[in-house]
Amino acid sequence: MVKLHIKKGEESQFMYETTVQMPVEDVMKELLEIYNGRLKVERICSEIGELAEHGTSLPPNMQGLTDDQIQDLKLVDEWGQKCEPSGGAIDCKDPIGRRNGKAPNEKMKEVLTKTVSEAKKIISKNQVSANVCVTAPMVKDALDQLRGAVTIVYPMGLPPHDPIRMEFEGQEELEGTQASLSVLEESNASLWFSGKEMHQGKKLCDYLGKNEKTKIIAKLQKKGQGAPGREAVFSEDERKQMMLHAYRKQEEWKKMEEDSEDVYLNSAWADSGQLKKQLQGMNNVKWGPR
Repeated sequence: MVKLHIKKGEESQFMYETTVQMPVEDVMKELLEIYNGRLKVERICSEIGELAEHGTSLPPNMQGLTDDQIQDLKLVDEWGQKCEPSGGAIDCKDPIGRRNGKAPNEKMKEVLTKTVSEAKKIISKNQVSANVCVTAPMVKDALDQLRGAVTIVYPMGLPPHDPIRMEFEGQEELEGTQASLSVLEESNASLWFSGKEMHQGKKLCDYLGKNEKTKIIAKLQKKGQGAPGREAVFSEDERKQMMLHAYRKQEEWKKMEEDSEDVYLNSAWADSGQLKKQLQGMNNVKWGPR
């Protein structure tokens, strides 16, 4: 099985394993499913962190308003009253006014935070250094774990406008957000290897050869951005070690040059008493035990 180390720009994303006989379009479909799925998990984990701290999301027309403004406009968070966390709520006001401030208790909060930690490990970029390949079922498992934890804490469900529920139902609204810039659509994505774009209608073996025991670096990016930058010949750690070695050598040469200015004084021809020693037969005399 051939292994693909998938990068976006210079940043590692995940490892992917397949066969060189796979069509490029099928590989792209799976890669994007994993890539976008990982982004979804990250977004949900971020929102669940806020859910654990400040409760469910307020309706859009109440977000960002002060308590006085809400009271003056006579707005009511009806869904917040229906969607109470298990074990009761703890008051914890959201400083930015996105959530209703009715956080779950410590036990339920721990359920959420622990599940978030486990889900992040599944899709972590550290899996690359561990040489662990990420699959679509693994990403789905992370999503299922998050969905299960939210259901335990909120058995009545979340409000329909809560970003977490919208993510689970595939109705997330990313347009105009920073997160939308990271998502890659199948119609607008390209896969590159060794400065060449892999085109649909071909197989991986057309670019990688027929050796299944191959490991390559492939890059995902949006179409129209041109060829991605080539990989550095040396890693950052290797480059630092080379610079350190060069610095040490430079310091050694400096010290040798300084020593060479006085080293002639140890030479026989620079000894003013050399002629006298020769006449007395003492030029080869050595002091010390034999």
